[in-house]
Amino acid sequence: MDETGVYRHGPTRRQTLAAAALGLTLTAAGAQRAAAGAGEPPREPALVLTKFADRLPIPPLIRPRPRGDLGELTIRLRVAEHRLHSELPPTRLWTYEGVFPGPTIEVERGQRVRVTWANQLATPIPVASVAVSDAGLPPDRPPANYPGRDGVEPIGEVAALPAWAAVHLHGARTGGGNDGWAENAVYPGDVQLSEYRNDQPSATLWYHDHAMHLTRFTVFAGLVGMYLIRDKEEAALRLPKGAQEIPLVLCDRNFDLGRDGKPDGRLLHKVILEREDPPTSGFFLGPYNLVNGVVWPYLNVEPRWYRFRILNASNARTYRLMVLGQDGKPIPGALKVIGSDSGLLGAPAPVEGALTLSPAERADVLVDFTGLRGQTLKLVDTYPGITPGLPNPRNGIPEPDIMQVRVADATPGGKFTPPAVLSPSFKRLTPADVPAAHGHRWIVIPPSATFTDQPNDLGMWEMAEVDPATVTIPGAGIIQVEGPDGKVRTLKRVAGEYADRSDFVIGRGGWETWSFLALARQPHPMHLHMVRFQALSRGVYDRSGWNEELRGTTKPIRFLREGTLEGHEQGWKDVIRTQGTELVTVAGQFDQLGRYVYHCHILEHEMHMMRPFVVMPPEVLKLHPHGGHAGTH
Repeated sequence: MDETGVYRHGPTRRQTLAAAALGLTLTAAGAQRAAAGAGEPPREPALVLTKFADRLPIPPLIRPRPRGDLGELTIRLRVAEHRLHSELPPTRLWTYEGVFPGPTIEVERGQRVRVTWANQLATPIPVASVAVSDAGLPPDRPPANYPGRDGVEPIGEVAALPAWAAVHLHGARTGGGNDGWAENAVYPGDVQLSEYRNDQPSATLWYHDHAMHLTRFTVFAGLVGMYLIRDKEEAALRLPKGAQEIPLVLCDRNFDLGRDGKPDGRLLHKVILEREDPPTSGFFLGPYNLVNGVVWPYLNVEPRWYRFRILNASNARTYRLMVLGQDGKPIPGALKVIGSDSGLLGAPAPVEGALTLSPAERADVLVDFTGLRGQTLKLVDTYPGITPGLPNPRNGIPEPDIMQVRVADATPGGKFTPPAVLSPSFKRLTPADVPAAHGHRWIVIPPSATFTDQPNDLGMWEMAEVDPATVTIPGAGIIQVEGPDGKVRTLKRVAGEYADRSDFVIGRGGWETWSFLALARQPHPMHLHMVRFQALSRGVYDRSGWNEELRGTTKPIRFLREGTLEGHEQGWKDVIRTQGTELVTVAGQFDQLGRYVYHCHILEHEMHMMRPFVVMPPEVLKLHPHGGHAGTH
């Protein structure tokens, strides 16, 4: 840490000593570049940086200090500087405890923990934000996929943002007062006090900033970290641990250019203008893939089983992950999913094709390197219909490589065998498992939402099921849906803006099914705070009945066929991906109390696609103006 209070990170003492032993002078790229792997195809020239030049760092692990029946932690939000690639100058970041990603916090199930989140940030936010037009550019080179501002000046309002922060423990089943309410953010010098009961099964959670309107910049600036809950059920499995259990925090970023025309390490939040009158921006997709805060790192492993705890911490990018062998071809079955967002599965689930993770989703996976000794592998991002490992700039993948894995040419170690049963307590829910007296909520994501101030352009609608005789059909905000049973339901838009009145009021302990009808082609990862749920179904629908001018349907949106739920999507979740014309229905029990939100976890969409809901004691709910029947099925 220097005299300004900024953490600065350069070559480690171990790296310097290793270089001295070889009679070398360690530079920013150093001897690691020589070990990047012979025969690698060159990176996209415009991206400049050498692939696989830097070792994958592992975030520090911290545990709460015991204080009676409580565990206590103080986590400081600090400004820091890190080299995100050895060929880049240091990047200024907003961090937890001076590291990016923040420390991995590990707790035991049922261990009540109080955390003091101390805001010691300083302005300005270390992110330049620009919105550029792709008019006149070649179709294979969208400007958002490449570094530099393209001559556009940064948005002044972003540079003037305060260091206002609120920490949300994503996936925690905790009371509303400890959830990190987005409008209860604190300034530098103040603290957020949160208590987490951790009364839930072992899971891969994460913490990140949730300050209202700011998350697309504050998370981008570095405010993200993992949070692991352990329990006896997990311990009994004797899964790979220690050096063989590795957190992988994936995200994409972009950088500004220096006077020499090369990336200079300054974070650049560049998005494309989807419409210029009025100016309407899209979402962020960056050209550089980072793992644990490093661009295109490499990982040395032994020929044995490993456990990867994978988090997609990107603003908007959906990763479709594959492992490619030394021959550049996919290794079938390389990833075996054992857990989803909120806990272990009942049994390992093989990955057919790619493992799809939208923003905020997690996957707990096992990888067997025992038969791959001496080989060099890659984890890549793919796109449907494109040969794995090849770039696809038009669809946001100018460089598909994420990281390289180097398997030691050594005798295989360990004698681990994946257990046939992971969580004996896990039960795959069916509609029959949901109590008959459950609430049913409808949320529609309309197409062509441009996120302007016009009510019809809002990105998410709350709907109420109504008698078709009580509304005008067709009409604005009226959507009819024909399900697989042939029944037509009539839905009426009742809310869209964050500040609209909310009828999503639930009695504690109550079960709910929430149906997300997506009519937009782009993916929308929907996140419900506090509750864990399971996806009951994903259906593919025909949206030809949608009328864009009317902003409603002229004939019912009609069921076509059952969609696919990937292995990790069949476990306990807190984020579910919707994409294309799909109807995804989830079910969960709302067992905490307080005021929460649900929203799209594409961070550029969040403030346009966020709505509150309230969970209260059922005895109190009887005094609610609607008598506790709002949304009852």
